[in-house]
Amino acid sequence: MKPGLKEGSHKSLTIKVTPSMFAQFEGQVVHPVYSTATMVYHMEWVSRQIILPFLEEEEEGMGAEVSVKHLSPAAEGTELILHALVTNLTRNSIHTEVTVKAGDRVVGEGKVKQAVLSKSKINRIIGQD
Repeated sequence: MKPGLKEGSHKSLTIKVTPSMFAQFEGQVVHPVYSTATMVYHMEWVSRQIILPFLEEEEEGMGAEVSVKHLSPAAEGTELILHALVTNLTRNSIHTEVTVKAGDRVVGEGKVKQAVLSKSKINRIIGQD
């Protein structure tokens, strides 16, 4: 990784809830609100945005762990701000804490761990070498 990434680094992402983000299984909407699955996606995405400028050409990040608490619903049209903060760095792991807010209301919170590996190692792991 390129130098500069450190504990305290952060990134924010603003999204607006759309029907494609609703809680659904096999195409059937269960609740017309922001789904936990979509929240996990956005938590990983905002956390990934932190590391992108620091990846070397031969490196890539992979999601390694996510924990999430979905605390309140968000209806269609609700603007959500996701904020990710780097809380721990090891040799090839980046840990972030992520909050999801609608104004002052906390919609969700969680933690994301990303592993940074060489693209060749990833290809070996997934059987594409």
